[in-house]
Amino acid sequence: MLLYTYPENFRAFKALIAAQFSGVNVQVAPNFVMGETNKTEDFLKKFPLGKVPALETDDGKYLFESNSIAYYLSNAQLRGGSDLEKAQVLQWLSFADSELGPASAAWVFPILGIMQFNKITNERAKQDIVKALETLQARLVNNTFLVGERITLADIVVFCGLLQLFQHVADPEFRKPFFAVSRWFNTILNQPQTKAVVKNFTLCEKEAAFDPKKYQEWQAKFGGAQQQPKKEKKKEEKPAAEKPAKKKEDKIEEPQELDAADEALLLEPKSKDPFDLLPKGTFNFDDFKRVYSNEEESKSIPYFFEKFDKENYSIWFGEYKYPEELTKTFMSCNLIGGMFQRLDKMRKQAFASCCLFGEDNNSTISGVWVWRGQELAFPLSPDWQIDYESYAWKKLDADSEETKKLVTQYFSWAGTDKDGRKFNQGKIFK
Repeated sequence: MLLYTYPENFRAFKALIAAQFSGVNVQVAPNFVMGETNKTEDFLKKFPLGKVPALETDDGKYLFESNSIAYYLSNAQLRGGSDLEKAQVLQWLSFADSELGPASAAWVFPILGIMQFNKITNERAKQDIVKALETLQARLVNNTFLVGERITLADIVVFCGLLQLFQHVADPEFRKPFFAVSRWFNTILNQPQTKAVVKNFTLCEKEAAFDPKKYQEWQAKFGGAQQQPKKEKKKEEKPAAEKPAKKKEDKIEEPQELDAADEALLLEPKSKDPFDLLPKGTFNFDDFKRVYSNEEESKSIPYFFEKFDKENYSIWFGEYKYPEELTKTFMSCNLIGGMFQRLDKMRKQAFASCCLFGEDNNSTISGVWVWRGQELAFPLSPDWQIDYESYAWKKLDADSEETKKLVTQYFSWAGTDKDGRKFNQGKIFK
């Protein structure tokens, strides 16, 4: 099958991710140019609205509208196992379009330069997004997925509806009250099927600001048909600012051919290894990890303190913020393992021992981390920022007896947490 779309179209992502889960072979139409290909007579015969994404099936049928395409490409599991689940899937698809879509456009599009900024519209959009996220939080605080116990099209579509928000404007402080939504978002993001489609995604660290120059450049290039006649030039400013507030739904589809280019302008160059910017120091992680793996703690822990370079390396304590949500211990261990997996590229210059204390429905997660540099390492790379906000971090004094006792306890997998829960099991990041 052939999917017509421009690069990085979050609406097309719905269909492409669904196809990955279903095992359906869908190819993105090569050489598609938004504003040209979709204006041709041949394209308009197939898709009279001229919008994308648009799907041409292998048997010569045509579908438009992103949700219908994604639904068509889904398997039975994604569509819902029972009549109720199917209805719930459709419920969340409508939610994404009506509650997330317009508000997201009103907030994000001015940042991308596609629409003029309007303070009233911006504030209203933020309020609408908060309300939508509160709805998601209420569902996800006690549930892993939106419908049933497995990923469905509901998760895929709502996830795609949040992509631009979480990338450009929903910074850590804004996301903080919606911890369950953030965990769910990261769960969907890190599925192999999602990663095959959504590449180089980074969570917003600081809300991007409206840039008038960027908007003017966009208007100069692509906004000619929407500008007022010259004789009304004096009145041009007011309609440009107010129109999105009145008809923001109408502005969502067509301007998005520029999403990929505009988003690229907001992304800073990424360092191959952020630790390369920091002093190297004398502590050799490979040597310590080798000793830790092959020797008893009675030898490896003294070795650590003997070789540790406190001037160029630091020790941190991280504690999971939401222990009340931890249920089965095996699921809690999977939570640790998932974080380790997503931090894989950090292993060369870091080491950690994370421990689970307690039992089912009464447990905590905490750990001792060591890395190169004196500051919190996770903000150094967008690739490392997925899980760390769920933990409270404290830098430890390498010379204090309290730190030495804590390091010994966690490197030895022993003792209890601060509330007296006994050590259950642990994982080493090395």
